[in-house]
Amino acid sequence: MISSAFLPTNRLRTPEPTFIPLDGTLANFRRVLGDPTFFSSFRVSLAVTGLTLVAAILFAFLAALALSRFRFRGRRSFVVAVLVVQMIPAEALFISQYQMLDTWQLVNSVLGLTIVYVAAILPFTIWMLRGFVAGVPIELEEAAMVDGLSRTGAFFRITFPLLAPGLVASGVYGFLQAWNEYTLALVVMTDPARRTLPLWLQGLVEANRATDWGVVMAGATLIAVPVIVFFLVVQHRMTAGLVAGAVKG
Repeated sequence: MISSAFLPTNRLRTPEPTFIPLDGTLANFRRVLGDPTFFSSFRVSLAVTGLTLVAAILFAFLAALALSRFRFRGRRSFVVAVLVVQMIPAEALFISQYQMLDTWQLVNSVLGLTIVYVAAILPFTIWMLRGFVAGVPIELEEAAMVDGLSRTGAFFRITFPLLAPGLVASGVYGFLQAWNEYTLALVVMTDPARRTLPLWLQGLVEANRATDWGVVMAGATLIAVPVIVFFLVVQHRMTAGLVAGAVKG
């Protein structure tokens, strides 16, 4: 993809592939960055992904905490419901989701798309975080409470730091799903001025009778950059400190 982004069209159509474009061109990137709709789509994708990430992690964390730390009526049924929701194909919900958002006048809005994204991401995120929460022994909190901390203080000072890698891992999953999602955005964002980046890329392909693959690959490369940057920022937290301090003697 990166190699093709730097090659002109005549080089892309040659029988022999070019893996390292030493004599490449920036013309494809200039055409993408010169398109004003690219930046508007970038802002829409950034807003939707940010809101989805915050809402999904918050709700999933509270649900996972309740399922792992408390015993209440309907707990087992809730866990089963989370699993059953994962079995429903997303396409089966398109009509009902669109009608719901249309009734609330949220079609072609960042908030409307965020709602359906959170609903799509939440079940798996709950299941993932539930495993992380269950993996932290409750005895750590009880020992902290014996030393004088309140239940809330014990959670935030002892348990919460140990759950940070799980929150980061869930956040990476949510970010990838929301940033790259196409079909839900295609249903909800019918206004060309409110497109996300995957829809913008599809529109870029349809705008040309003969697909300019160099421009398409340049656009796809720019879409992938935020994902790579986000992962590089948080990747060291995904494996470090999961049980740091838990065996302190």
